Amino acid sequence: MQTVVFDFDGVIHNYKNGWKGPDIIDDEPVMGIREALADIKQAGYKIVVVSVRCAYHGGKEAILKWMNKYDLYVDDVVAEKPPAICYIDDRAICFDGHPETLLEKVKDFVP
Repeated sequence: MQTVVFDFDGVIHNYKNGWKGPDIIDDEPVMGIREALADIKQAGYKIVVVSVRCAYHGGKEAILKWMNKYDLYVDDVVAEKPPAICYIDDRAICFDGHPETLLEKVKDFVP
């Protein structure tokens, strides 16, 4: 089974209120994410959520509780990115084969 990895804050959790600690998750889900997760799972992919929150005491438990509250179902929640066919992240620059453009993309980046 192939794995799709989702970042938590900004991709699943709306994250409009910003970081308040690893166990404080006070925004709602991104609109449509429940359906997207369900569709990807139904298509036969394993779904893993990755979050730096998991590196802190109580972080993983807070994510699991929050996801359960909103009926969001995934296969695992971890602190570090596992091998996957793709990573869905709001703070990423997709590499297009042109390293000469990376500095400009970094300078202009907006999550």
